[in-house]
Amino acid sequence: MAATGDDATAMESISRAPAAYLAAPIPGSGSGGFVDSSEDTTDSQAAVPRKPHGNSDGGVETAEEAVEPAEPDINELCTDMFEKMAIFLQGELTGICEDYRLLENMNKLTSLKYMEMKDISINISRNLQDLNNKYASLQPYLDQINQIEEQVSSLEQAAYKLDAYSKKLEARFKKLEKR
Repeated sequence: MAATGDDATAMESISRAPAAYLAAPIPGSGSGGFVDSSEDTTDSQAAVPRKPHGNSDGGVETAEEAVEPAEPDINELCTDMFEKMAIFLQGELTGICEDYRLLENMNKLTSLKYMEMKDISINISRNLQDLNNKYASLQPYLDQINQIEEQVSSLEQAAYKLDAYSKKLEARFKKLEKR
């Protein structure tokens, strides 16, 4: 919002005041009576030099306008607040970034582990396939072994029967001899 009327002319006259005039001593001021020309315009308006009072009474003090202490500069406070907020947010974002880096590293490590497990499972599958192929190639021999086992079992049974029959014949022959 721009200043209008008397405020605008006062501000314009202050901004056009020469630097030597702004640095001139101010009677009755507490800081040596000099005005810093780098202050913003609101401080400069309050610090415009006043003409010395032409009081001829030596024993009477003149009353001067009471000046309230200047409020802390809002720009400085805002800047300080934004800097601190930036530091806070930077810390928060740094923490979040570290969390994401950790997750990313964990994902990479997990991916590597899964790739190792995939390689192991591929090797196991390949070895299982080789075993199945070998078993298939041995199957005719296994079938022959099963047939031989069955034949041996039947021969064993025949041998037991033959042994039992020969024992019976022997017993009869001994009976006949005794008679």
